[in-house]
Amino acid sequence: MDWKKISLLSGMAIVTWLLMIEWTQFDVSSEELGKVGGVKQAVNGEIPNIIDSEAQPDVLPAGDDLPALASKVVVSAPVENDAGNLVRVRTQVFDLLIDLYGGDIVSVKLLDHLNEMPADGGVPLQIFERSNERRYIASSGLIGVDGTDSKDSGRPLFNVRARDFVLGDQQALDVDLVVQQGLVEVVKRFSFTRDSYKIGVNYRIDNNSSNDWQASFFGQIKRDASEPLALTTALGQQPFLGAALRGPETNFVKYDFDDIDDKPVAVSLEGGWIAFLQHYYVAAWIPPRAEENRYSVKRSNALNPLYLLSVVGQPLTVPSGEQGTYSALLYVGPKDQSELESLAEYLDLVVDYGIFWIICKPIYQTMVAIHGVVGNWGWAIIVLTILIKLLLFPLSAKSLKSMARMRSLQPEMDRLKELYGEDRQKMSQEQMALWKREKVNPLGGCLPMLLQMPVFISLYWVLSESVEIRHAPWLLWIKDLSAMDPYFILPLMMGLSMVLMQKMQPVPSDPMQAKVMQYMPIAFTFMFLWFPSGLVLYWTVNNLLSMGQQWFVNRQILRKESV
Repeated sequence: MDWKKISLLSGMAIVTWLLMIEWTQFDVSSEELGKVGGVKQAVNGEIPNIIDSEAQPDVLPAGDDLPALASKVVVSAPVENDAGNLVRVRTQVFDLLIDLYGGDIVSVKLLDHLNEMPADGGVPLQIFERSNERRYIASSGLIGVDGTDSKDSGRPLFNVRARDFVLGDQQALDVDLVVQQGLVEVVKRFSFTRDSYKIGVNYRIDNNSSNDWQASFFGQIKRDASEPLALTTALGQQPFLGAALRGPETNFVKYDFDDIDDKPVAVSLEGGWIAFLQHYYVAAWIPPRAEENRYSVKRSNALNPLYLLSVVGQPLTVPSGEQGTYSALLYVGPKDQSELESLAEYLDLVVDYGIFWIICKPIYQTMVAIHGVVGNWGWAIIVLTILIKLLLFPLSAKSLKSMARMRSLQPEMDRLKELYGEDRQKMSQEQMALWKREKVNPLGGCLPMLLQMPVFISLYWVLSESVEIRHAPWLLWIKDLSAMDPYFILPLMMGLSMVLMQKMQPVPSDPMQAKVMQYMPIAFTFMFLWFPSGLVLYWTVNNLLSMGQQWFVNRQILRKESV
């Protein structure tokens, strides 16, 4: 009957369609580098709107204008941002620059992450950068009646005791930037912890004046629309690039540049976070959890527009003669799920597994646990494949037995074909009677593949999103499990394993089905040429294990038939 052929072809089409969807989501990328240069910092449109402390709106206004402040602020005049205003901080994981004009972080290099493989001359990966070619920085300040930052008055010029700080053997390092507002001293402290990618941004206000002092903290990520230098494939896949935040009704929502161009975003909620995502890496502002914070994502109206991701905290009031503090966190580094989860609720969702997250999470956690034992990500993938195969074996055993029975019935199928010739209706009736009598399912062989597809797609997401796999070697020629096999050895081995698997399975009686099955290894091999080698390794090992399982089942059936 035609329904068998239609069902088989439909199942293969769905599998191929799912593969193509996931294939076009991500690709391996390496980010471009640049130099910190003398680019004068713009102010207009880049400082968040002031929040009226007497009439707090539900959301942060989306406009660009900051009201003129009847301010008591005393700020230094704007100056050119040359190297003379930069403070360098080096830790075990960072080499970063802070601009004294505004106290913004204008350059961050990740010392443990290279832009290319070490053998190819890799240098520390640069995340934040301010140059003539690229703009991606983290700003922060104080806005409001007594704030240090405003559209009209500009940014403060801080003083610092040194221009070069190194976190050596100690566990922590504080870098204090100081500015005077008459009788009010404002200290902006950057706190660094050994081997950590989180940066504490803390304000201390000593109010020695006769009046109360009031302002609100703002944190901002400013980025242009430049694309990181990506290693594209034949289909031109690109990783997601854009903003993400926790919303009042959604734990995780992301916006690409086109989304932001279409409509600015403004939300208000307790706690929360706002982040900019690129492949494997994230920069995120994390304000206090117990306070109401206002978030906005928009594009500035400047001549050279920037995408502005802002958070504004609750107003801080410091009475006369007292001291007040405010603390926020800035994370700049890899998408380390355990670290991000500890920093803020749902921040680990920036590792975006899509609709298969419920499968991806345990796969990732299991793979990390295995790596802790074997010490190599390639062997961890192999052990994970074995565990998945054992877990799915009870579900696939019945279909494997059905395939083995179908193979044993092949001589009888050939006899029916010769007996009824071109009478397709009679041939189909006799085949159905034979399958019913022998209790076999002709479509049972599709079940193992269909069972594997959610796991396969989930593992694709895990390998695509797990920074741990980036530049991770296996053995011999596989130097980077997140990149495609440079010599295509693994994809060819995978294609060969598919051919051998087909030899162990019954040949479909329908010529069209037989031809589809014949060309399937070629199509899969071609697709897998550009897949991450870690994923190809999984599929190849999975095929070899499937062959072993099928051989074992075939032997069992032959032994029973011979008794």
